[in-house]
Amino acid sequence: MSEVGLGRAGLVMSLDASRLARNNGDWYRLLDLCSLFGTLIADGERLYEPRAYHDRLILGLSGMMSEAELHHLKMRLQAGAHHKAERGQLRLPLPVGLTRQRDGSVVLNPDQELQARLRLIFEKFTELGSAHAVREYLRREQLLVPSRPPRGPAPQDTVWEPPRTAAILRILHNPAYAGAYVYGRHVADPTRRPPGQRSGGVVRLPREQWAVCLQEAHPGYLSWDAYLANQAQLQANRNHYGQGQPGAVRQGQALLQGIALCGRCGRQMWLRYSGPQGTFPVYQCQADAKELGGPACQAVRALRVDAEVERQLLAALQPDQLALALEAFDQLVLEQTARERQWHLRLERVRYEAQRARRQYDEVEPENRLVARSLEQAWEEKLRAVEQVERDYQEWKQEHRTEISAQERQEILALGEDLPRLWQAETTTPADRKYLLRLVIKEVLLDQKRERGKVWLQINWQTGASTQHLLTRTGVSYQEHAEAEDIFQRIRVWNAQGATDRKIASGLNAEGFRTTRGQPFRYGNIYVLRKQQGIANVKEAGLTTDRLRWSDGRYTVQGVVKATGVTKGTVHAWLERGLIAGEHAGRSMLWQIALTEDQIRSLRERARPPKLLNPSTVCDTSSNREA
Repeated sequence: MSEVGLGRAGLVMSLDASRLARNNGDWYRLLDLCSLFGTLIADGERLYEPRAYHDRLILGLSGMMSEAELHHLKMRLQAGAHHKAERGQLRLPLPVGLTRQRDGSVVLNPDQELQARLRLIFEKFTELGSAHAVREYLRREQLLVPSRPPRGPAPQDTVWEPPRTAAILRILHNPAYAGAYVYGRHVADPTRRPPGQRSGGVVRLPREQWAVCLQEAHPGYLSWDAYLANQAQLQANRNHYGQGQPGAVRQGQALLQGIALCGRCGRQMWLRYSGPQGTFPVYQCQADAKELGGPACQAVRALRVDAEVERQLLAALQPDQLALALEAFDQLVLEQTARERQWHLRLERVRYEAQRARRQYDEVEPENRLVARSLEQAWEEKLRAVEQVERDYQEWKQEHRTEISAQERQEILALGEDLPRLWQAETTTPADRKYLLRLVIKEVLLDQKRERGKVWLQINWQTGASTQHLLTRTGVSYQEHAEAEDIFQRIRVWNAQGATDRKIASGLNAEGFRTTRGQPFRYGNIYVLRKQQGIANVKEAGLTTDRLRWSDGRYTVQGVVKATGVTKGTVHAWLERGLIAGEHAGRSMLWQIALTEDQIRSLRERARPPKLLNPSTVCDTSSNREA
């Protein structure tokens, strides 16, 4: 094309049009360029002039036939591969852990460490429920993941890499580990291909659209049912509230994250955190607000709801605590045995590699130092690897003892029987609690507008049963208090009977009423409620601030001042010090002080100023004291 465009070519020769272009569009670009510069085109039969109409027509038909021929060839090849795949005879790349023998049959890799590591990944995913949790477990236990990079001629070597989520997901998604022969799992979508790249845009098809799927075609590491269960768990781990998918458990403080449903509209409730530091979780339903632009459906504070669900969960598991403890202990023993075996296999592999390097070094001629030095260096590297693994193994054994004494067994069983203590332990993470909760509880419906001042919740258990509960809300105004009307009515009744604020508060506390914060009432709370409801204070008819005596003969503060001749401040000081006894009925109320005639005379004597002594007497006394 460059030579034609520069005018340096006068003739383009080819035996067939498909030799110059693989599609009709490229062929016509060549025709346009040749017609523009007067370049002729020749094939095995004749010479063509691109500027002539009839020659251009023939060249166009030739390009179309070439493209059709390539299309038919491609279709025949693809059909042949498809028919061969239907019989399970088309050789496809095998993942790490599977090996093809000379006769074409597929078997498990004979490496026991590789088999044990793959089985451990599948077992841990069944136990933990997410690829991220499996990766954290392998990283914590210092276990590597096998892989087979597609580099070089087949069969590629197996390499051990640090655990990555992408590598674990590839293992979990591959149906070959379930003993299935699958063809057509992926297709190329040109619209998703990155610009400037010749490959990419590969799309994974759903299982229903796979071209070929032959179950039990070869040995596997898990059954087909277990593989389907893993795929369903991976799909459920995706957080999509619009489709009712709660997603995987997370480390947030909200216990019902992902399984809380709105009791009014039935949609999944979102989670947000409120408070100055963003530490108070709130379940909220905003489906109508987002879709219709209206107000939010409801928002429920999570702390009291989570506490109630937690109490119901522990109560439901109470009869089975002993069985759970025994099962947990057996699982702990199996876990320790599996981890010990993983380390033994790893040690065996590095020691074998060191012995193999030594044998290679022993086989070389001593005089051939060019080769001997390289083999000696490789042998030393393998020995260093053995020392490092042995050192790591000893450190691991110190941190994770595999032998459990009889006393430790009893302690573990006692801890397992005390499920609330285990639930509240510092080592139990929020994700652990949520995972345990989802094993027993399917979903929880919340509605705080069904009854005034209360939260209605319905627990749907995994067994199919459901229970309903009511919680009294706290931290709300008295307009939303569940017992506001009863509280106001009792205040009015006691106020009409002449009770003071302090007595009203004591009466409400005795009857079990609480404030909006869930605290006992104080007389200050009654004072505020009376002001809000417009209830007057309790006062006797004609009571004025200058009143001296009560009807029962007790004195007011002004009466004590009149009787003893002291100031009001002195009387209040006597009350604080307990010299006189009185009752304070409440704010805007007068004191009621009981005094006898003897007490009044004593108080007068106390209030009388002391007599001054004769100066001469003072001097004489001083002189006598000095003498």
